[in-house]
Amino acid sequence: PLAAKVGDGKIATGDIASVPVGKYAKASLEKLGLWAEVGPKIAGAENVRAALGLVARGEAKYGIVYATDAAAEPKVVVVGTFPADSHPPIVYPVAVTKDSTSPDAAAYLAFLKGPEATKISVEQGFTVLAK
Repeated sequence: PLAAKVGDGKIATGDIASVPVGKYAKASLEKLGLWAEVGPKIAGAENVRAALGLVARGEAKYGIVYATDAAAEPKVVVVGTFPADSHPPIVYPVAVTKDSTSPDAAAYLAFLKGPEATKISVEQGFTVLAK
């Protein structure tokens, strides 16, 4: 079981009450029937990069972070991933607010929807949804 692998150590992730990655982690662990076993071993951090840092420095034995963040940290190794249906979809929406006065907002949004940003996103491990 996972708790035995963690032993006396901790599993770093975002705070389960307020940080999105922590909320996704809890949802996945609950769906997989592991929450009761490993919930007490969760070390909640203020954000996903802080959780990743705990693992990279060896302060937590394991971490639950986004694959895109884990790929950016050479001191960690991905040992598994949660099934996509074990948590709500992870989506990064973007929009120009109706009260925006920035003359660059529409151009930036167009850039994010364009081929250059799509290529960068895919290279970084993101899945780009149909526009």
